[in-house]
Amino acid sequence: MFDYQIQENCLINKTLLITGAGDGIGRQAAITYSKLGATVILLGKTVKKLEAVYDEIINLDLAEPAIIPLDMKGATKQNYIDMSNTIAEQFGKLDGVLLNASMLGELTPFSQIHEQIWQEVMRVNVTAQYLITQALIPTLQLADSASLVFTSSSVGKKGRAFWGPYSVSKFATAGMMEVIADEYENSGLRTNAINPGATQTKMRSSAFPAEDKTTLAKPEDIMPLYVYLMSDDSIEVNGQTLNAQ
Repeated sequence: MFDYQIQENCLINKTLLITGAGDGIGRQAAITYSKLGATVILLGKTVKKLEAVYDEIINLDLAEPAIIPLDMKGATKQNYIDMSNTIAEQFGKLDGVLLNASMLGELTPFSQIHEQIWQEVMRVNVTAQYLITQALIPTLQLADSASLVFTSSSVGKKGRAFWGPYSVSKFATAGMMEVIADEYENSGLRTNAINPGATQTKMRSSAFPAEDKTTLAKPEDIMPLYVYLMSDDSIEVNGQTLNAQ
């Protein structure tokens, strides 16, 4: 695992937005960030799941989270702009964004990729990432130092048979991260990506249904890197794709 010693209250007074916060890695990141002093904004498409995470955080007597129900498959540019403006008005700034939400699509030979699946994966994994990031950058720049974190994948470093749309989308994610990192290199905004590796999530189960899940890392196991990139300890790190395992 990524070797980083998490310090108590290292995210105190930070406001952090997590996409795909309803379950899996996003849920665990939201809870972990809250325990370390942050106020979290939970974004996801399923209200019931977001409310469950909200309740879990409240029951731990931590800072009250905000909930933003939004389906990244259908959200518009204006939806994201309105969201960013609301965050700026309510919180005054945004210290970090974890772009965790992704869509796997289906594993199939390239010659058999259905156009609708291709379009949906690109919509969620690429276009929505561009739209939400473009909208949130002004609010991130209200913070003295802000961290923007994309989610990468090993199939976004080297293409893998049958992973067509998802693999291509993750190559695009890496490129987007590097472009933004380079453009804002001399500002208070740093941009990086995390490759979580093989982790016990629903997406992993759908890709590898026969896999022995007990051999995989749990979301809580990979949190050191997720905390590191949101903490001030990573203030000089920019334009990097880091492995959580």
